[in-house]
Amino acid sequence: MGTSAFTDLVLDVVIPARSPWSHVLRRGQKLRLIDVEGQQAVDALFYSAADTAQRYSAQDTVREQGSAYIGLGTRLVSNQGAVMAQVVEDSSGRHDTLAGCCSCESNVVRFGEATRYQHACRENFVLELGRYGMGKRDIAPNVNFFMNVPIDDAGNFAVLDGISPPGSYIDLVAEMDLLCVFSNCPQINNPSNDFNPTPVRVMIWDAAPQPA
Repeated sequence: MGTSAFTDLVLDVVIPARSPWSHVLRRGQKLRLIDVEGQQAVDALFYSAADTAQRYSAQDTVREQGSAYIGLGTRLVSNQGAVMAQVVEDSSGRHDTLAGCCSCESNVVRFGEATRYQHACRENFVLELGRYGMGKRDIAPNVNFFMNVPIDDAGNFAVLDGISPPGSYIDLVAEMDLLCVFSNCPQINNPSNDFNPTPVRVMIWDAAPQPA
């Protein structure tokens, strides 16, 4: 579906810097995630709203599309082989699904003991998933929208400075009723957020009625 296939704007919210957010995206609706100020990573988990045991699978998505990155045309695939959503527009062209989410534990390993109590995406996910009766065991490998994680010929990767300019966006269309759980990444120890977490914006449109 292109932009012209959508009509009514049904939601327009700003996710504050460092904060979690969630919403049920109905089948056929389009979600636009906007990097308002640029160079801001957003970690994302996706679950079937009807059965949260069905959830986004990074492995199946990478295998299905034959690419390590998320971008225009990517179909997000579940652990049951179903298409959950499709990327229909993308002005950034750089989205990761291999590097995982930051946590207090990984901060300590990578950046030292002084970072142990800094807030992280894993903690954001735990807080938000608790609203739906889920917890740590339900955190699967995630998508990192707008995060620049190049992979070299030897298979090594690193988190580098974000390349998304202010106003960059990516559009997803839901192929099922989809619980979307976002962490507006609070990381300040690597350049994924330009060392300065900022707000992002989410807009959702209903699909236009189909002709009889």
